[in-house]
Amino acid sequence: MNRPSNPQRDPSGMAEAGGLLTIDLAALVANWRALAARATGAECAAVVKADAYGCGIAPVAGALAAAGCRTFFVAHLAEGRRVREAAPEATVYLLNGLLPGTAPALAEAGLRPILGSLAEVAEWNGFAEATGWTGGAALHIDTGMNRLGLAPAEARTAAARPPRNLALVMSHLACADETDHPLTARQVAAFRELRTLFPGIAGSLANSSGIFLGGAAYHDLVRPGVALYGANPTPAGANPMRAVVRLEGRIVQLRRVAAGETVGYGATWTARRDSRIAVIAVGYADGLLRAASASDHKPGAEAVVAGRRCPLAGRISMDLAAIDVTDVPEEQVMRGDLATLLGEEIGVDALAARAGTIGYEILTGLGRRYHRVYV
Repeated sequence: MNRPSNPQRDPSGMAEAGGLLTIDLAALVANWRALAARATGAECAAVVKADAYGCGIAPVAGALAAAGCRTFFVAHLAEGRRVREAAPEATVYLLNGLLPGTAPALAEAGLRPILGSLAEVAEWNGFAEATGWTGGAALHIDTGMNRLGLAPAEARTAAARPPRNLALVMSHLACADETDHPLTARQVAAFRELRTLFPGIAGSLANSSGIFLGGAAYHDLVRPGVALYGANPTPAGANPMRAVVRLEGRIVQLRRVAAGETVGYGATWTARRDSRIAVIAVGYADGLLRAASASDHKPGAEAVVAGRRCPLAGRISMDLAAIDVTDVPEEQVMRGDLATLLGEEIGVDALAARAGTIGYEILTGLGRRYHRVYV
């Protein structure tokens, strides 16, 4: 069947997308450089797990490597392979450790496991001894999070026969983003003591928030993650990071709602006046969490339309969300316009707060249906 040609079709697909996601790689690199400058005397790595916190692991790792980042952290082997493609010369560590039987695959990809149990240490040593593999590995010591890592007593056992080709000893802070939490001081002290079991081996403790704790947390290498992508590593204060993500939803319909009528599933939001509603083609299937919905009893997320902050109206549905644009002059908002959900005006932490969650979940949930642009 012959299809009619459309000479006006946008070849980029931007005009056809319900949402536009812009990733500012220059801002990302600026954030990395700012964190590196703060962590005086330590190498600054980058955590790019979960598809670089939703921002795209290949372009993010490529931009950071070009800026001088030499070390990356991922969660899974498949992520490590993608970083290796984008940054062939980089050192890449796997935070989730050594899964049974995967040492040959790690070696083939040139990746380094972060060993978090005596069983992993034994398997890694057996592989290295049998094959002569000389690639590095890290050792994770648990200092209080009780998630991954060797307990202090196990670390002392491992020190008697350490992992082959050990290049890094690390731990992970549980509460660095909570000012003056007592666990942080205990972890800093415990790691300072335990890393002495492995003399001459580099140490790493600080995550994004840990970089703001001062030199006692720095050691030889810091591992920022969420701060690279614009989230606030110091929640009690102003955000020192630049916004990296801009999310805009396309307005597919404008409609009038009379006072007393409701909007959306469940009729949870009632117009208190004659209102104008803009419906955008972004919903919870795209990562705009349903928990950020608005009701008569709770404000929801906001959007910026024609330069004005406007509240959401009603429940966020799978593919759509409604915005109350009553206070925007009619001539300034049109079908096809874009409403900003994330950006300089509305940070990732602000949207997360309206959804009762954290910026990490907002970033890592960014959907695949957006048209993505890297600048």
